[in-house]
Amino acid sequence: MEKYHREALEVAKAISRIIALALNLEVDFFDRQEMLGKPIANLRLLHYEGRVSDPMKGIYGAGAHSDFGLITLLATDDVFGLQICKDKDAKPQKWEFVAPLKGAFIVNLGDMLERWSNCIFRSTLHRVVGNGQERYSIAYFVEPNHDCLLECLPTC
Repeated sequence: MEKYHREALEVAKAISRIIALALNLEVDFFDRQEMLGKPIANLRLLHYEGRVSDPMKGIYGAGAHSDFGLITLLATDDVFGLQICKDKDAKPQKWEFVAPLKGAFIVNLGDMLERWSNCIFRSTLHRVVGNGQERYSIAYFVEPNHDCLLECLPTC
């Protein structure tokens, strides 16, 4: 588990470097000690029972939400269930499945990144819809250090 945590954090840092470049920041902007130098990173093992969801009745594996932090790395099995809403402000919301890809991470952007980037990056509204099959995933939530000052980034 420790090895997974360490390697997942390296993936998260690599993604943060891409985000920094996209925001016209120095490539190592998020590598600073007060940011991802000593991050808060939590690993959560998720199991969804083999039940069928009924969104019309409000029955889900996990209801619609966005994650709080900077990013979430999600490793999944090969069972469909994760849905995202690309425009969370749309009425009605349109949901689409994210195809599981063996050996790959799905990257959800968090509310913190949305606020930091002044909505240039939007957090990922997502939910899980059960299809009758058991489903497993591993969520790796990444947030900056407790001492990090959160304010609009200088380029945003």
